Amino acid sequence: MAFKSSSYAGGKTMDGDDVTVEEFKEWLRRFDVDKDGRISSEELRRAIASIRGRLKGWIKGRRGIKYADANGDGFIGEDEIDKLIEFAGNKLDLRIVFN
Repeated sequence: MAFKSSSYAGGKTMDGDDVTVEEFKEWLRRFDVDKDGRISSEELRRAIASIRGRLKGWIKGRRGIKYADANGDGFIGEDEIDKLIEFAGNKLDLRIVFN
């Protein structure tokens, strides 16, 4: 089965279903193109664009990095993911549930 770019393993979509924190992280890892374990501004823009469209992806991607990037290095690392989850729930209207 081919998944839409906003879907992840299990076939749920990021733009309509409740997802757990782990499911959100799994989905986000799909956009970590260089597999360095961090999400760059460009990778985040692509992820957001997959559910919100190109223009909103670009704008919200910049805002997401600015919101969650505590150390200012331009990447979201594992230690900053909680802030990105908060951003996704509040600013992207994703329904992320905590186990």
